This record gives sequence, structure tokens and C-alpha cells, in this order.
Amino acid sequence: MSAIKPTQRISPARFRKGEVPIVCLTAYTAPMARLLDPHVDMLLVGDSLGMVVYGFDSTLPVTLDMAINHGKAVMRGSTRACVIIDLPFGTYQESPQQAFRTSARVMAETGCSGVKLEGGTEMAETISFLVQRGIPVLGHIGLEPQSVNALGGYRARGRTDSEAEAILADAKAVAEAGAFSMVVEGVLEPLARKITEAVTVPTIGIGASPDCDGQVLVIDDLLGISGMTPKFVKRYAELGTVIESAVTAFAEEVRERRFPTLEYCYVPKAK
Repeated sequence: MSAIKPTQRISPARFRKGEVPIVCLTAYTAPMARLLDPHVDMLLVGDSLGMVVYGFDSTLPVTLDMAINHGKAVMRGSTRACVIIDLPFGTYQESPQQAFRTSARVMAETGCSGVKLEGGTEMAETISFLVQRGIPVLGHIGLEPQSVNALGGYRARGRTDSEAEAILADAKAVAEAGAFSMVVEGVLEPLARKITEAVTVPTIGIGASPDCDGQVLVIDDLLGISGMTPKFVKRYAELGTVIESAVTAFAEEVRERRFPTLEYCYVPKAK
């Protein structure tokens, strides 16, 4: 009898422009990864976990150990999707060599398929350095959450001609450096469409354009459990309301001694 072949993960090399749009969602835990895995092409262990899971005001406090531990959990919970892990702030910007050491540790300890880093022209050398050494890189341009302080807050990017030209240059630099794809976040729709037409690698939009080669959302936003509703988020469920209702019912039953009944207790078997 032949051995059962394990499910083969989607490789970064599989993503191409002009094909079926790429479906990407964030995941931070094994149970959530298990639920999402059959339906998505890519699971992103985003540094958004700092805000979604830990309650920070930004992504900046996320540590490398946090990213790795959540990456391990997502890998354990999935078998099919391409898993990409964000490099946290301060773990790659210093030099290409620092970025390689960080990326190598992330991939070795988690088994993920690649890493994501923010930045455009200023990170092109680093992206090229990583790619030449076997690290698949997902770029990230436009609104870059790790640079929120320098950018002056979470606002749509590309509103002026000079800003739009700089972001387009970022996109081209990231693609030419060898990134297998790039996230385009929070830019005006015409600019996101122009970027998608201009670069040779797939674009994955978030608050960008329907013409991007794929789309990504934070899973907790999509499910209505994050407490945040950015303009670009469509809530496909309101699980926050469902959870609150369930917890309210549990609390009432406990206080009224209606839970647990003997049905939910271990009772001696009749002799």
C-alpha cells in the first residue's frame, strides 16, 4: 500500500500576475489557522497581532519572539496555505545583514515560506540581499504601520503628486529587487491600480483597489471581533455580538445556579 502523501503547501513561486486573485488573511493562532487554511492562498502572521492580540496602540512593540511563537502556532494549524511572517520593527532596518539573520531565524524556527517587510526604495538593497540568499520576501508599500509616527498617523497615502510618485517608485523598486509579491496598503484607488499595472509581481491590496492581484484583511476585522472598523474593512460576520450574547447567557446561568446541571458533571455510574 502506498504511503499517503502530505498536503503540499502553496509556494511563493506559485503566485503570478493575471491569474485568479490571491486570497490572503491574517492568522495568529493554530485554531484560527485551521479554520482559514482550506479557503485562502496565504496566511499572514502580521505584526498587527500587537494591536489585535496584545492590545497595543501600534505594531511597534511586537518582538521577534512574539512573531516566531505565533508563526509556529499558525504553521501547526495549517497544512496548505503559504505562511508568511512579518519582521517586527527594528529587526531588519539596520542593515541587509541584520535582516538576513532575523529572516533566517524566523524561517528556521517556524518553517514558514517567507517573510514580509515594510519599505520601498530604501529597502530595495535589503530585499535583494535576502532573495539572493534564498529568503522569499513579500514587500509592503503605501501606508506602512511601522512608520506611523514618521508618516503622521494612519491616513490614506498618495494624495499629492509627489507622494504618489514616491510610492510608485517604491513599488517598482520592491519588484525589481526580487520580492515575489507586495502588499499595497491605504493608498488612493487610482494609484493602487497604476501600481498594479506598472509592476511585474502580484499586488495584494488592503484599502487599495479591486484591480490589485489579490486582497488581504485582518481576520478579526472581517469577523467583527477587533473593535475596529477601518473604511476598507467589510465585516462578513459580527462575532463580537455572538460572543457577548453567549457570555451573558453563561453568566446568568451560573449566578442563578442553572449551570452546570448534572448533565455536565461527572457522576458515579450506577452499580
